[in-house]
Order: sequence, then structure tokens, then C-alpha cells
Amino acid sequence: MLETNLTGHFLIAMPMLEDPNFFHTVTYVCSHTEEGAMGIVINRPLDVMLSDVFEHMDIISTDLKSGFLPIYQGGPVQPERGFVLHKPIGRWDAMIRAGNIGITSSRDIIEALASGRGPEKNLIALGYAGWGKGQLEREMAENAWLSTLADDYIIFDTPAEQRWHAAAAKLGVDLNLLSTQAGHS
Repeated sequence: MLETNLTGHFLIAMPMLEDPNFFHTVTYVCSHTEEGAMGIVINRPLDVMLSDVFEHMDIISTDLKSGFLPIYQGGPVQPERGFVLHKPIGRWDAMIRAGNIGITSSRDIIEALASGRGPEKNLIALGYAGWGKGQLEREMAENAWLSTLADDYIIFDTPAEQRWHAAAAKLGVDLNLLSTQAGHS
């Protein structure tokens, strides 16, 4: 049985985590069970906008501002698959709920965004981060990550380049003061 369920939490990469997929990232944990975990990195914008996604999916947009939403690199697993973190949760075809945030991967939410009927707050990502059984727990024990309850303001309203520091600040941690060297006693 899990000691701590991290669904609805942030994973904040420690400065010494050098894996290029997660260096200086904040990951929103969408699901954490005994079988593993899934999350979406929320601070890696790509050089892709939602208008590019509309074009790729042959969706005609009538909402001018939605096309300018950035798309994020959500993680290294299935980078061709899209996910929308959103609030309010609403009802969508392929959605899970994690805390007070919905995570949807179906076309209907993209069509709703194109027509201006989508959720008020959203972050669109390609790909996700995945951990097998016990993997995230091992990484937590190795101090690869800090974790804290997720904050909607950081996900949806904080500039992407400030999210790593802002998430750590929720814990009272200044990442600039942490050593990138692991210590052993």
C-alpha cells in the first residue's frame, strides 16, 4: 500500500536531477497508485501554439485568442498524445479528475477551445511523464524530487519560466540555495 498518494501534487525536480527530461521541471501528478504514476510537466513550453494543433487536427477555430495558447512538453512518454489540464472540470469524453483539476485527452475539449466554449483555465501538453511500480517512491527516497500540494495559480497563471521556483517557494524552499551536489554521511 502507498504511504503517500501524490495525485494532485507537484513534483519539483531537485537541482541535482540531471535527467534532461526533468531538469528544473515541475510535474503535476495526475495519477499515483500502487501500479505507478503519471504526470504532466507544466513548465516546458514548446515552439508550438494551439493554432498549430487546430490545423493538424483539421479544426476550424472561431476563437481568436485560444489559438495563441502555448503547447507544453508534458513528458517523454507518447509525445504525440495531447492532454489538457483544465478548470472547471466539466464533462468531456476522455477525462480523469486529479484533485480539483480535470485532465482530458479527447477531441471534444480541443473543439470546445476552438469555438470559445472550453474551460476557462487550461494548459495543453504533448506527452506525459510515467513511473512504473515503485519507481517514483524510489526517486522520492533518493531525494530527486520535492513534493507539495499543487496550486492552480502556479499551473494556470504563473509564467512558465517562474513555475519551478514558485512551486518550491510553496514549501519555503529557495532552489538557488540548494547544492547540486549530493551529500553522504
